Amino acid sequence: MIVEKLEVGPIMANCFVAGCEKTKKCAVIDPGDEDKRILAAVAKYGLEVAVIINTHGHFDHVGANAPVKKATGAPLMIHALDEPWLSFVAESASRWGLSGEDSPKPDRLIAHDDTIAVGNLTFTVIHTPGHTPGGVSLLCGNHLFVGDTLFRGSIGRTDLPKGDHDTLLASIRERLYVLPDEVVVYTGHGPETTIGREKRSNPFVKA
Repeated sequence: MIVEKLEVGPIMANCFVAGCEKTKKCAVIDPGDEDKRILAAVAKYGLEVAVIINTHGHFDHVGANAPVKKATGAPLMIHALDEPWLSFVAESASRWGLSGEDSPKPDRLIAHDDTIAVGNLTFTVIHTPGHTPGGVSLLCGNHLFVGDTLFRGSIGRTDLPKGDHDTLLASIRERLYVLPDEVVVYTGHGPETTIGREKRSNPFVKA
């Protein structure tokens, strides 16, 4: 798998271009801002965007949905419980003193255990609520894209609207920590980690 990480926007959210080396199809995961940089990364590898996936609906992860979808025509996917956030991107960004563009409506609502085909790759949807009600993680082989559920040595915020601390901890323990230790975790902010590392040393949620 081709994995290109881009830190986008003033909040430096991680956007990922995850591509199939054989078919050159790719997923754009969490296009939060800087659509031109995202599309340049796609072009660098000679990829075609097959799908746009939001791990959750916060503006720093969905802010470039509109221009990326317009440029590629790719279907947009998000969990049903986070779909309402897409209509409030501009309003949410303004609360941080930033600007944003509301997202198009999703083409597909995803749920726990759904699969998404991208060329020869298959992403399995893992519903991991807590940071938001509709937060999801995406597992493809030993690659796990977790949005703002889990970070290296930390966890997602739960003091934002509709966040829930106990739910987040349960999501991590019951749906992420059951995965093999060697699974690489691509986080919504900051550096990558592994399931094994977090089980051993994450101070917020032990296995």
